[in-house]
Amino acid sequence: MPAPTLSQLRPGYRALVVGATGAIGSAWVAALHADPHCGEVIALSRQSQPALDLLDEASIADCARWLCMQAPLHLVVDATGALTINGRGPEKRLDELDPHGLLQALHLNAVGPALLMRHFLPRMATGERVIWAKLSARVGSIEDNRKGGWYGYRAAKAALNQLLQTAAIEAARRRPEMVVAALQPGTVRSALSRPFVGDQAMDPAESVQRLMGVIDALPATGRAHFVDHQGQPIPW
Repeated sequence: MPAPTLSQLRPGYRALVVGATGAIGSAWVAALHADPHCGEVIALSRQSQPALDLLDEASIADCARWLCMQAPLHLVVDATGALTINGRGPEKRLDELDPHGLLQALHLNAVGPALLMRHFLPRMATGERVIWAKLSARVGSIEDNRKGGWYGYRAAKAALNQLLQTAAIEAARRRPEMVVAALQPGTVRSALSRPFVGDQAMDPAESVQRLMGVIDALPATGRAHFVDHQGQPIPW
């Protein structure tokens, strides 16, 4: 399979990957380095310099100030997310709900990513096509919820999707060519998924190749897209 390319962005586009040391984040970094259309890939994580911690807004603000020297950005991929937090997996029943765990799930999966948008969106180019791609999850769909369970993760991803949609509407006023996408990457082999599916999952590189093709084809509509790795829309 030929290396995917984001052909609808300007030649030499500048990309940022947040959560760059995770399974999908590192696959994004590798795929973007392989894209001959991409001019620069910036990778941020808790291990990078500067370091970025979703639970610490000051670190996000520091990274945003550092990005002033790298701007403008044409693609931001937010590959952050957590399903198991402090060794505790998703709740299957109401009687397993814990308020501290719920708040942590919301902070990591919704509040942190929203703060990334607050601080990093101003670093994106204007007057041309740009893309904000955020890994979401099908379980964040309220309409598609048929099995129940996974209370905190579902709620956090639903909140994330609402925040993305709201930010997309506002961002379009200054950046009408901006694409905002909530992406369902499929079940990918990673530390996040291994306790639930073992190794019977998609390779992260395959997922990223598919997602690159999906976001390259998405139109700028002034609203966010919620799509899976095959390009199929997911109900909000």
